[in-house]
Amino acid sequence: MIFFNRLILFSTFLTFCVVVFGAYVRLTDAGLGCPDWPGCFGNLTVPESEIAIKEAQNFYPESIVEVGKAWIEMIHRYLAGVLGLSVLLIAIQSYKFRDEIQVKLVIPFGILILVIFQAILGMWTVTELLKPAIVTAHLMGGMTILGLLTYMSHRHIGSISNSIIIDPSIKPIVRFSLVLLFIQIMLGGWTSTNYAALACTDFPTCHGSYLPDMDFKNGFTIFRELGMTASGEGLSIQALQAIQWVHRVGAIILFVYIIYMAYLLNKYQPTRFYRNVLILVLFIQILVGIANLVMHLPLFLATLHNLIAALLVIIIVIINSSITPKYENNIY
Repeated sequence: MIFFNRLILFSTFLTFCVVVFGAYVRLTDAGLGCPDWPGCFGNLTVPESEIAIKEAQNFYPESIVEVGKAWIEMIHRYLAGVLGLSVLLIAIQSYKFRDEIQVKLVIPFGILILVIFQAILGMWTVTELLKPAIVTAHLMGGMTILGLLTYMSHRHIGSISNSIIIDPSIKPIVRFSLVLLFIQIMLGGWTSTNYAALACTDFPTCHGSYLPDMDFKNGFTIFRELGMTASGEGLSIQALQAIQWVHRVGAIILFVYIIYMAYLLNKYQPTRFYRNVLILVLFIQILVGIANLVMHLPLFLATLHNLIAALLVIIIVIINSSITPKYENNIY
């Protein structure tokens, strides 16, 4: 079981890296650095020599070979490939030790299914030319895998011999915090994939107004091309403002909710460390979000914003795991 526990922890860390690097891919516009999948211009590595680049250009005349962006995309794919193999091994080991693992068997196999679906979404991200719905779903899939692996890590490596006993009325509040966080991450992903992060560059107003002119219908139409409405027209600034404005409102709601939850958990000594870390990380995330607006989305801060979102997933999952009783029958 020692190898199994280390494998889960390694996979959790690797998922964190894949999620953050995926954000870097998106922010550097490297998502189409390789126009095919799973290779790159028909190769397993990026074509770099003059001859290889010329051949790649002949095979894909509509794409430009940008070696730097292609390597960013391929490194992301390599990391995801290693993660896929690691998760497959976790599923096999979970079945082998099904009477000893600290989670229901459906969780490791559910993670495996999610990873396979993530690979399909990764392919669609390229073949469907970065459609916002697919790219956002890809982000949410990564965050979900991160949350589930964090839960497995905490159940096997964290101290859970006795779960933290809290008032039953507080448990649903703690559980719902994870739902709110994922909704906010989804809104952030929708903002990023639609390139709406700079639709408003002032704060707390948007172009000097707390309620700017907004087009919610076109901004939140799910099935459409990047930068286009469902009817094929260009997406207006009003639609982009609506997307960013909703993300801002979501951040306020999540902030208030987390502070309220932290207040309720304050009287439970075992939760205080993670509660305090959660509040600190949440404050930093708010500041980084504001800085991204006023500084016009510098790459470092934009990537950091995604990294901190992943950290929030880890922290809130651990808090939820801490108040979850130990399983006695884990087979199903």
